[in-house]
Amino acid sequence: MSELDTVVLTTPVIGVRFKNVGKVYYFDPEDATFRLGEKVIVETARGVECGEVAMEKRDVPESSISQPLKKVIRAATAEDLAQVAENALKEKNAFAICNKKIAAHKLDMKLVDVEYTFDASKILFYFTADGRVDFRELVKDLASVFRTRIELRQIGVRDEAKMLGGLGVCGRPLCCSTFLGGFQPVSIKMAKEQGLSLNPVKISGTCGRLMCCLKYEQEAYQDLLRNTPTVNSLVMTRDGRGVVTDVNLLTGRLQIKLDSDQDTMSRTYFVQEVKVLRSGKISVNREELEQLKDLEKE
Repeated sequence: MSELDTVVLTTPVIGVRFKNVGKVYYFDPEDATFRLGEKVIVETARGVECGEVAMEKRDVPESSISQPLKKVIRAATAEDLAQVAENALKEKNAFAICNKKIAAHKLDMKLVDVEYTFDASKILFYFTADGRVDFRELVKDLASVFRTRIELRQIGVRDEAKMLGGLGVCGRPLCCSTFLGGFQPVSIKMAKEQGLSLNPVKISGTCGRLMCCLKYEQEAYQDLLRNTPTVNSLVMTRDGRGVVTDVNLLTGRLQIKLDSDQDTMSRTYFVQEVKVLRSGKISVNREELEQLKDLEKE
């Protein structure tokens, strides 16, 4: 074997998801075979849980696995599925009770979702709030009602949108609640590079933060930017030198103010018709950042 050859160690796993559009976790199926969409019972860090097979058995590099890799206990039985359905009913009741307790304690928080663990040994209450909330008395109150372990988790507005779902400004179901497994950072600079108006109403989603689609469209825009002069770039055209005043990345059209046209409007050229003499820079100034900083929060 040459020095350039490397051995990649792999392990057979299946991927299991515990929420409709949640993160996929790896588990050891041992010698069993599980179909896509099949319900399975697995051991997790928070106890025994029921999840759905989102990826059938395949070999993955050991470097991508968080050790120790836990095993699949069994395929879910009819009794297991009945337990899951019963937990769902309990969650609705717990949601109503918790809301009443929040009002009674006069806490400035919004309950978003309630989740029972599979064996009902713990109840998780997810909420949003503008700042820190002292919910110690609320936890004691809930524990006295449900007689089990209680955990309150503060989540962000993006997580809230993912849990509740809804329609985006495009008219389609929210990306986060349909196919995005997790959130990635989105920046004001992305919006500017994509030629979008920095109007909060136009670049923010239902959650009030920057639209997730800015992130997964960014790579295509960056590819276009490599071959397209930016605004304020100095370029040479067939009619002389000028400065780019506006860019349409998708069509490749440029609006250019020629040095010789002091009193006339900008002329239109295509990207392939000009030569860049000095590139302009796409940047977000401090004033813009200050006005839109809340949109970048998680």
